[in-house]
Amino acid sequence: MPKEFYTEKDIEDLFQRGIKSLQITENVVLTELAYEKAKRLDIQLITDRAENPPAAPVRPYLSESATQQTAHARPTVAPVSPIAAPQPQPTPPNITDIEKRIRSAVIARLGNQVDATLLDNIIHRVVKGVGLK
Repeated sequence: MPKEFYTEKDIEDLFQRGIKSLQITENVVLTELAYEKAKRLDIQLITDRAENPPAAPVRPYLSESATQQTAHARPTVAPVSPIAAPQPQPTPPNITDIEKRIRSAVIARLGNQVDATLLDNIIHRVVKGVGLK
């Protein structure tokens, strides 16, 4: 069965015609702007799946069935074993103070589960993207 795509303009047209809800199925796709427009216009998006904006990453702890999930449920974090304490990793050159602080916090939280080079690249991009650098 072919998929049906809705854009921001399609959502506006539905609203102008007086349609207040839209059934979202496996064959219905909303663009990010359409999703935001529907929320702004209070068009109810009816679905049997977890509410997920189009570009939102799938998070298993958020995708649990509604019966297992409460309105303020928080994901559980596995306890960190004192034996598996993170080993200090060398800080690369040309890194700002904020990047060092973020890196330290991530390493303290995740330990050796994260690739140091990837972490540094992500932190650098985010800091630069939000204008802190």
